[in-house]
Amino acid sequence: MSSSVHPAELQLPCSIAPFVPQSQGMCLLDRIVAVDSDSLVADVIPSADDVFATDAGIPGWVGLEWMAQAVAAWAGWHARIHRKPPAIGFLIGSKRFESHREHLALGRSYQVSVRLDFQAENGLGHFDGEILDDEGVRLAHGTLTVFQPPAEERPEQAAQQETSP
Repeated sequence: MSSSVHPAELQLPCSIAPFVPQSQGMCLLDRIVAVDSDSLVADVIPSADDVFATDAGIPGWVGLEWMAQAVAAWAGWHARIHRKPPAIGFLIGSKRFESHREHLALGRSYQVSVRLDFQAENGLGHFDGEILDDEGVRLAHGTLTVFQPPAEERPEQAAQQETSP
């Protein structure tokens, strides 16, 4: 019996929530639309009850968090293939993040795409990301540097080790 899940067993599109560690209103994206070994496409339709919603819409800078959560979903998807839960990760920085809109309208569909540029063995990764509106217009883009601690250094691993006999 294999200890991993074949990607075909995971049906798309699907809810993004099981693939990211964010919860309780902080999971900002809705669905994974496409995913492969080095990229992920998610979608979101923000509403007035979104944690970052204002009367003007979603501030454009929230697009950086959308892209970071798409990276988290990519990592969570690959963890799920190996029957592991989504792991904690950190946005270390961004380079050349640019939002072409001060606010993103509520009730419209947005596509958030990330593509892996490189991933080092020490947990450091680099992704290119972009956000398109429902007409295919590029609204934001940038690069993200992320870090996922090695399993033995993650808080959930340390807690399990402390409680193990």
